[in-house]
Amino acid sequence: MTDAQQRVAAKKFAEDWKDKGYEKGMSQPFWLSLLRDVYGVEHPEQFISFEEQVHLDHTSFIDGTIPATKVLIEQKGLGKDLRKPIKQSDGSLLTPFQQAKRYVTELPLSQHPRWIVTCNFGEFNIYDMEQPSGEPEIVMLADLGTEYYRLQFLVDTEDDNIKKEMEISLQAGELVGVLYDEILKQYKNPEDEDTLKSLNMLCVRLVFCLYAEDAGIFGGHNMFHNYLKAIADKDMNDVRRGLIDLFKVLDTKPEDRDPYMDDALAAFPYVNGGLFADENIEIPRFNEKIVDVLLNNASADFDWSDISPTIFGAVFESTLNPDTRRAGGMHYTSIQNIHKVIDPLFLDDLKSELNEIKEITVERTRKSKLSAFQDKLAGLKFLDPACGSGNFLTETFISLRRLENETIMAMTGGQMVIGEVLNPVKVSISQFYGIEINDFAVTVGKTALWIAESQMLKETEDIVHMQLEFLPLKTNAFIVEGNALQIDWESVVPKYELNYIMGNPPFVGARLMSQSQKSDMSNIFDKLKGVGNLDYVSAWYKKSADLMNGTAIKTALVSTNSVCQGEPASILWGMLFNQGIHIDFAYRTFIWSSEAKLQAHVHCVIVGFSFTKGNKKSILYYGDRYKLVNNINGFLLDAPNVEIVSRRKPICSVPEMVFGNMANDGGNLSDYSNEQKEKIVATYPEANTLFKRFLGAREFLHNEIRWCLWLKGVNPQLIKKISPVYEAVKSVKEMRESSSREATKKLAETPQLFGEIRQPETDYLIVPRHSSENRRYIPLGYMNKDTICGDANMLIPSASLYIFGVLMSNVHNSWMRAVCGRIKSDYRYSANMVYNNFPWCNPTSEQKVKIEQTAQGILDARALYPDSSLADLYDEVLMPPELRRAHQLNDKAVMQAYGFPIKDFTESDCVAALMKMYQELMQ
Repeated sequence: MTDAQQRVAAKKFAEDWKDKGYEKGMSQPFWLSLLRDVYGVEHPEQFISFEEQVHLDHTSFIDGTIPATKVLIEQKGLGKDLRKPIKQSDGSLLTPFQQAKRYVTELPLSQHPRWIVTCNFGEFNIYDMEQPSGEPEIVMLADLGTEYYRLQFLVDTEDDNIKKEMEISLQAGELVGVLYDEILKQYKNPEDEDTLKSLNMLCVRLVFCLYAEDAGIFGGHNMFHNYLKAIADKDMNDVRRGLIDLFKVLDTKPEDRDPYMDDALAAFPYVNGGLFADENIEIPRFNEKIVDVLLNNASADFDWSDISPTIFGAVFESTLNPDTRRAGGMHYTSIQNIHKVIDPLFLDDLKSELNEIKEITVERTRKSKLSAFQDKLAGLKFLDPACGSGNFLTETFISLRRLENETIMAMTGGQMVIGEVLNPVKVSISQFYGIEINDFAVTVGKTALWIAESQMLKETEDIVHMQLEFLPLKTNAFIVEGNALQIDWESVVPKYELNYIMGNPPFVGARLMSQSQKSDMSNIFDKLKGVGNLDYVSAWYKKSADLMNGTAIKTALVSTNSVCQGEPASILWGMLFNQGIHIDFAYRTFIWSSEAKLQAHVHCVIVGFSFTKGNKKSILYYGDRYKLVNNINGFLLDAPNVEIVSRRKPICSVPEMVFGNMANDGGNLSDYSNEQKEKIVATYPEANTLFKRFLGAREFLHNEIRWCLWLKGVNPQLIKKISPVYEAVKSVKEMRESSSREATKKLAETPQLFGEIRQPETDYLIVPRHSSENRRYIPLGYMNKDTICGDANMLIPSASLYIFGVLMSNVHNSWMRAVCGRIKSDYRYSANMVYNNFPWCNPTSEQKVKIEQTAQGILDARALYPDSSLADLYDEVLMPPELRRAHQLNDKAVMQAYGFPIKDFTESDCVAALMKMYQELMQ
């Protein structure tokens, strides 16, 4: 089904189902028709299941599931509010989404959905369970004719070919790992740097040979295998010499070879490209096990031609030390994730352009346009300034060549007149440039591109029905070894020749950088205020922007999500926006998984940017769905560009929020269990008055018991009298004196006291600094003045119910999610960023009273469950109905005080409105 056909089908479906639908009788026909008529599923009754039983405390039924794409559907009747809680059979009040999530908890892990869709026949609310925000994308039935693509996830299954390539590539990685380990044992100095370089190069050459014979580019079948076997059968000791001779032959033109060489050697072609050039690599003696792996596992029983060149680096993962790999920032990336970068950056536009050309009915015009389009593809240039093993460059080359092959097919109809053109291919790996600090990765990247070139040439041969020469290699990718932050990118490729920058630069946190990396940052940002809070990847944004200035270059980079959160978002993007940068598209936080054997799960964003905004709207992605927006700001929100800076005082007239008490004591004063405390008190009853309840964030949220020694104002004589207390104070003194920080050494003068004391003389409101992203609301709570608040929390002395109500509302929590820092994707609350920048409303006296009443309602609802911790109560699945209802009433009261609409007002709408308020307050 073409796009045009699908558009027509979607429009007709929307018209047919307009104003129809009640939950039970029409739900199944609705979904069967949608899948069959709009998304082309031939047998939808085999694709979707209805009314599957799930056992809660009662038997219930899931309205619909699509196992192949991991979709769970909760269907409601026409006109039902999908955001409004509905009374369940057990008396609880749950929204359709919460109802679906409750079903999920009872399913086996393997059946957990990626997508939850709630629907009322008039709209679809789509929740991507890999996205932290939990905010749904809404598709209206009436808009389906133009927005049908937003439900494409219902039927998109993973490409089987990609899955097969990945499995083969990882098997190849296992074989290379075995080879690497066995060959390494043969070296005299296995820890020597030159030895490891030799081994890495040897492995690359062996894999190329294994690939080349399976792909047929060496000529005869099993040439490499038979050559080695013939030598090994005569004398195992000659295998080393045989490889040296072979590598020399592969690097020698036929006319320059010894005319008397062995026929088996002479049959191998000239490779060119420098892969087999003599670089004085050391090749050790091969024993029987190594030869057996090469001949019987890595050669005879394995087809290397099916490996994915895009994940060629993963083939070598087991040969690289994991710590070295992390330090160098090398990440092996899935093909699907690479396309999240390159598709919106350029590939989607190129595909659309080709499809429009193919629709031209005048043959002469169409062929002329196709020829010009092929020339355009051949003229594009790409740079990956942190290319690792070439994943992005290789997949981009493959994608470009497949577009070229499609163009060739459209021009020729699959028929090629041999006398007309000798080689129809114009796209070349010479259009691809990279910078990589790891010398081995440079070699792997170049080799991966050669393999990709070979594979794509085979696809072209199938189109034109003629043989195209691959060897000797005639092209080469320009991948430069070096530190991308220290070399001039224009020395790699002139900026006025460059079209696109892309990649996945190293993930190194602001507090984890080496001294040389900090030096790189300092040089790139040139005394920018706050640069010490930026992650290492930020330097690639800045260097890209500097190169792009005055050009039409477009860039897309993968980053840890920290660059678009908290203070770093304002520091980095404030600077880039001032330069004139515009965000063209962005993926909000998602989990970036590698195809490497040691999977690295990182919470990432993708940001595409340029200096050329044009008239196009920006695209904001939420997983596999997106929406067109007028502007994307540095927090990756559909909102104005605002610089939200760290500030010490609130921008509105509200009480100050401060850190809790910092012990700085090595745990000697602040970390006593109930048993430890009782043991001391049993021997020294007078010690009972010295202990006070202590709350870190964990103790507060999970209701765990922890005690501290609070010795402020305590008579020294009493401290000395109680031996364990005196010993604890002595330990604090020793710990502080041994510190390298002068400020800590100074604290050794008062070892009986916490390092920083901020305990209020009144009751106070406690705010945990870290909280799970799975909570809709960060739980806050009141504590009495005798409970010591640790610095894992913030506190507000004497906070009113009004303050509590606003801070507990969905309005404040929406703001928090937008501007707070994160650890992975969990919330990291900051007074200086979140609270002090929060725009407060100006309620009427009646509105303020209402908020106070609903705030008290939250406290009253919590009190109904005295044995439950806040972590239990604020679990989105387990939240008691009374507490959920209390929060809903509080949310409504706060939104009314802000003048926000109660219905059809998303979290993004809320944050955009708050950012406008913030802008006005800053004027």
